[in-house]
Amino acid sequence: MPSTWVSAIAVLLAFVNGVRNQHEALPCTAVQTSSSVVALGSPVTATCVVREDCPQFKGQAVGIQWRLGNRVLPSSRAANGSSWVSTVVIPSFSDTRAYLTCHVRTSPASYFWQVAGGVVIRAGNLPPVPQNLTCQTNLTTPNTLCCRWDPGQEESQLLTKYTLHTVIRDLDENHTYEVPAGVHHYTIPRTDFVLFSEMEISVKAFNELGETFSETNTVEPIRSAKFDPPKILKVQTEPKRYGCLSLSWSLSAHQAWIAVTGLKLEVRLQTTESSDGSEQPIPVTRVMPNRPVEVCRLLHGTEYRAQIKVRYQQSPWSEWSAGHSGVTLERAPTGPLDSWMKVSGEQTQKHFSVHLFWKPSKQFRANSKNVSYTVSVQRLPGDKGQVCSTPGHDCAFRLPKGAKKVFLRAVNAAGRSNPTEVPVLQRKARSVLSDVMVRPYNDSSLLVRWTSLASPGITGYVVERRPSLKEDPSLILFDLAHRNQSSLLITGTFEPYKPYEISVYPKFKDGIGLPLTVTAYSRQKAPAMVPKIRVKETWHSYIELTWDEIPIGLRNGIVQSYKVFYWDTEEHIKVVTADLERRRVLLKDLNTVSLYKAFMMVSTYGGSLNGSMVNLKTEPMDAVAVVMIVIPCCVGLLLLIIITVLTCFSHHKRLKVCFCPMIPDPANSSIKRWTSDTNQDIPPVWETQEPNPVYLSHLSLMDLSRKHNKGGDETWSHNSTEATSDLGESICSSPLTPGCSGTHSESGSYATVIFSSPYTSQQAKRPHAYLRSESTQPLLEAEEPFTPKSYQNMPSDDRMPREQFFFGQFQDGGPGENADSGTLWDDFPLLQTLAINDAQTEI
Repeated sequence: MPSTWVSAIAVLLAFVNGVRNQHEALPCTAVQTSSSVVALGSPVTATCVVREDCPQFKGQAVGIQWRLGNRVLPSSRAANGSSWVSTVVIPSFSDTRAYLTCHVRTSPASYFWQVAGGVVIRAGNLPPVPQNLTCQTNLTTPNTLCCRWDPGQEESQLLTKYTLHTVIRDLDENHTYEVPAGVHHYTIPRTDFVLFSEMEISVKAFNELGETFSETNTVEPIRSAKFDPPKILKVQTEPKRYGCLSLSWSLSAHQAWIAVTGLKLEVRLQTTESSDGSEQPIPVTRVMPNRPVEVCRLLHGTEYRAQIKVRYQQSPWSEWSAGHSGVTLERAPTGPLDSWMKVSGEQTQKHFSVHLFWKPSKQFRANSKNVSYTVSVQRLPGDKGQVCSTPGHDCAFRLPKGAKKVFLRAVNAAGRSNPTEVPVLQRKARSVLSDVMVRPYNDSSLLVRWTSLASPGITGYVVERRPSLKEDPSLILFDLAHRNQSSLLITGTFEPYKPYEISVYPKFKDGIGLPLTVTAYSRQKAPAMVPKIRVKETWHSYIELTWDEIPIGLRNGIVQSYKVFYWDTEEHIKVVTADLERRRVLLKDLNTVSLYKAFMMVSTYGGSLNGSMVNLKTEPMDAVAVVMIVIPCCVGLLLLIIITVLTCFSHHKRLKVCFCPMIPDPANSSIKRWTSDTNQDIPPVWETQEPNPVYLSHLSLMDLSRKHNKGGDETWSHNSTEATSDLGESICSSPLTPGCSGTHSESGSYATVIFSSPYTSQQAKRPHAYLRSESTQPLLEAEEPFTPKSYQNMPSDDRMPREQFFFGQFQDGGPGENADSGTLWDDFPLLQTLAINDAQTEI
């Protein structure tokens, strides 16, 4: 086995070293192909021939195998006289480079194939056609013509070479230049071309598969020449040529010998305000070297920086020349000025102060480099009425009371502009703006947005800006906005991290409304400092912290939050966000035995900055603190008790009624203490008798003997004022007695006591009893209302034969004489308690 591998390696080395010669692999074998270089995708045919008289294969059965790289290819075998022939056909060769080898073996049982021969096959494409052939003449010393081309996008996969061909028809000259492999340009020497003669130029590309040609380009070397940057000799103005500049120029020193008439120029003019070169170049045709070129339609009295470049007909443009400055002739300023007047609050009886700002409008032309401005109260030009003259853009002055307008003019050496009328608008207490927002648009501009309420009198808006850190009023700038606008992009020079006050003023026909002002930054970053935390108050469970406001120059942005981070010894971190206006925080629920650490973080839109760390500790509850808490509590409680007691004493009757209501007792009613003319008429009260639950609305005492002497039926009139006592009024005044009022004429009595003898002459055999109630309520409520009936009481014994008692109103105008005298007291429960006897007899 080792000998087999050694022989195989030797055969491979012999094949690699002799692969270029297909007949040297074995002395008695040969490999032949149709072509070793083919186009990609084309078929390839190869033949392997092995001679029978070869000593290595003599008398053996020879096997032949084809391989393309590591792949085994199918093949056909045939005997041809004294040799074995094998042919292989590859229908489409897709590799750019591959080894096609023929292998043989001497025994079918052998697994070892010996390389008999081989060939390298390469595939590719025709070279792509060269594109974009251009030639440019270099007029510097030495003059040359350099041609360049594009090899194309496709790869040929084969080595491609180029040749450059030129033909000069006028001289009948042909030149061919071989270009090194991989190079796509060639420089033709000055001896092989003529500047003012046309020549045909083409490029040929070729490889092993074939060749291709580019399009023929006809070139006149002078037309393809790129000139050196020209030189501006002088920029000047001509008399009475307003808005024009005259440029004297020439070609470079190396090209000063060229004198042609087909040169073209482009002039670029830049003002000092537009140094970015945004102006379009001005073309100038049919120029000659060393002849001035005039450019007009320029601004008057304006300084320009001029540059030029040159070319010949359609040749490439040269580079821009060095700049040269010039100033056009001056004329009087033209166009209006934008103005903004602020009326000061400082006013006297005859004058008031104003500050006027202005700037050029889009239509304004200064027409001069040096311009000054005048403000006058008169329209006609002159020094009379002039209140201000300045080269700046603002002016403060005083106006007389009643002034309605001023006139602003621009002045230069050539004259004055037409006056710009500026109305004097006073401040009005009108607020139509509800919100103003400002955000940075870029480093040199801010976008201002505002919201205004509907107001038909608005004529426009003024957007004013000024640096917050500077008080100079001349630094105030403004922009005007239409009344329908709600946003404005203001541009200018804004310092980053510096605050600017942006104010929006509404303008009315008769005045200026109240503004809204906000602070804005074009760019923000973290604050430059963090204020120092101070302990304002300490208690056993909380600590109050405060700090000073950050100076506006160190904020570097709009402060968004103050956050205090604090933690105890156990690393329990808490965060408290403070109010931006109050600048104080309260750390609550603190442990009296723990030591706390805290620091503050101040944040803006541009970043945050942490302050230094401080140590905090609460104060324990001592005796003084306890006393300070207990004393106010005790004083408050004592005051509450005193107020309660005073209230009880001042309203004791009401409280007594509320807590101890008085229920009338019929047995102890004051009716039994009813008094007559003398206290002797009061008989002893029968305590043993129960009061009769019958309502008394009226009680009348009448003496029959006296009443009869007065005559007529008037004795029985129960409504008489003389016969009615105040007992009836007292009882009648009860709200529970229907049909009864507080007057005698309207009261209706239903109980009457009549005596047959004078009241004072009666003998007191038995004690009289009277029941009288001063209460306005009934003694005992009856279950249902009733109408008292008429009663007639007869004498209870023979000692009072003429004594009659009646209840109710008499139906016939007097007492009933035919009444039953045997009526018992039990039939009259009310009169059972009223035993009326002669009080004098009892005495």
